[in-house]
Amino acid sequence: MSVALASFCLMAVAAKELSNEVDTFQVLFFRSFIGLIVITSILLASRNASLFTTQRIKLHGMRNSVHFLGQMAWFIGIGLLPLAEVFALEFTVPLWTALIAALFLKERLTVKKLLSIAFGFAGVLVIVQPGMKAIDAASLIVLASAIGYAIAHTCTKSLSSTEHPLTILFYMSLIQLPIGFALAMLNWKTPEGIQWFWLATVALTSLTAHFSIAKAMQNAEATVVVTMDFLRLPLIAVVGVLFYAEPFEVALLAGAALMLFGNLINVASPKGRTSRVAEKQ
Repeated sequence: MSVALASFCLMAVAAKELSNEVDTFQVLFFRSFIGLIVITSILLASRNASLFTTQRIKLHGMRNSVHFLGQMAWFIGIGLLPLAEVFALEFTVPLWTALIAALFLKERLTVKKLLSIAFGFAGVLVIVQPGMKAIDAASLIVLASAIGYAIAHTCTKSLSSTEHPLTILFYMSLIQLPIGFALAMLNWKTPEGIQWFWLATVALTSLTAHFSIAKAMQNAEATVVVTMDFLRLPLIAVVGVLFYAEPFEVALLAGAALMLFGNLINVASPKGRTSRVAEKQ
């Protein structure tokens, strides 16, 4: 998850640099195109043909269709809102994931999980301050992105029980590539200069982020993994202040503190339980 946190922050910076310069659908197309080349090369080098096969193509299709829409909304939001606000709104993902995972994966909503999610969501409310400032269309777009990500996370959790993380990444790029290509053709403009660097950054950090999440979900429940993702907020807030002159508000510190506390509740394990898990591994 530490690798995933760093990857998502770098991806946000690249998306910010590309906003208003390269069409969102083109960014998503090149993300899948470069990603497919990289992941296919890795699979071929592994000489394990079974990594190219799956018995759950329908679930891959559902995951990646919804994830494409969520990613599209996220990139649009990056260009409209401060980085910290985008991430704060995106952090409703654990709430949606917990509900969806409980309904479809039969994961238990324990008291500890509910407390963790409650503190995390309270942190988001402190930052967004509903009622004190208007929630505009850009905010609603990012919230829609969060719901899409929650569905994708739940699908990833289900897939990770039978699929290798590299297989999940391969089908992510393979399925999303033609979708991105068809939409990119509507307003095509060939990227130039430094734009290629940022497009490559988006593609590579997307792979490392999703590989890390898939690996994490093999060792923990979906709600545990996405709740740890709250730590992204203070990291991206610092990036926004240093590189984009975005405001660093007191509410951001308070909200981040609530999120961190919720995260600590969620990951804390009694010594006895930790020992049993270690023995099984």
